[in-house]
Amino acid sequence: MKKVLVTGASGFIGSTLVDILSEKGDYEVWAGIRKTSSKKYLQQNGIHFIDLNYSDVKLLESQLSQENFDTIFHLAGLTKAKSQEEFDRVNFLYTANIVQALKGKDTKLVYMSSFAAHGPAKDNPFTPARVTDNDTPNTMYGISKLKSEKYIKENCTNKYIILRPTGVYGPRETDYFVFFKTIANHIDASLGWPKQRLSFIYSKDLCQAAILASENRELTNKTYFVSDGNLYLDSEFSDITKKVLNTWTISIRFPLFIVKAISYCLDFFGKIIGKQFTLNKDKYNILAARNWDCDIENLKTELGFKPQYDLKRGVEETISWYKNEKWLK
Repeated sequence: MKKVLVTGASGFIGSTLVDILSEKGDYEVWAGIRKTSSKKYLQQNGIHFIDLNYSDVKLLESQLSQENFDTIFHLAGLTKAKSQEEFDRVNFLYTANIVQALKGKDTKLVYMSSFAAHGPAKDNPFTPARVTDNDTPNTMYGISKLKSEKYIKENCTNKYIILRPTGVYGPRETDYFVFFKTIANHIDASLGWPKQRLSFIYSKDLCQAAILASENRELTNKTYFVSDGNLYLDSEFSDITKKVLNTWTISIRFPLFIVKAISYCLDFFGKIIGKQFTLNKDKYNILAARNWDCDIENLKTELGFKPQYDLKRGVEETISWYKNEKWLK
């Protein structure tokens, strides 16, 4: 039985990965969570819990040495923060400490990065992002993820795989939920012209990609974008959601300069009151970019990845979960 650790296990993707690993039955699953973190979605029998000290390399090395993991899926991190320093402390420094603590151990590291580490794909002409392209992250979050990637590539003596998922959605997710809820309330709000080119990955498919990266012990030192392999316009995303919800909407397309002004004001106000709003400068930069398409051919050919969910099937399952959990009526 393989012993694996999932950091950030109380999160949306982390808890989904723990679910899938536990169901397989041939893994001893350890969930890395803070003592104060919720275990709401970590109720399966047989899960072991560990509170890792990411800020102290020596203590972290001692903790990891005691368990001798076959694979560490490193998902812990921040997606929202008030400053670059805060992003770097958690997303970069803690990752660097894991890399240092793993030296000399036969543990494979599967690092969950993000499309944000690359930044948007080219839009003149529109071409999909590839891992061989120059990286130009346009958010503080993306910068911190790219720093982590570079540190892993330059310092990790263990086998490693870096995954760069595009927009991740599925049960338990809260950011795309805002979009679904807005559609359910009969408002179809979109931003800017031309239409956005988007790519998505359903949470279960992303977790399957991570498991493939873990199980292929020979494949190492690779970086992959992860999506369902399809390209969608923002209007297609709205249309699919409306059909699944069986609802009507009033369509409103906002000019980007209005959204920019609002996001910058909310960012400024959030710093004053110590709160991070969903709409902020980073979010605006993501919304303003017109092309979030990526190439996953190397993921398919080298890892044998076969996505099971296109956007329609994934949205159907996601919205069904939201309704069962009373998040949506």
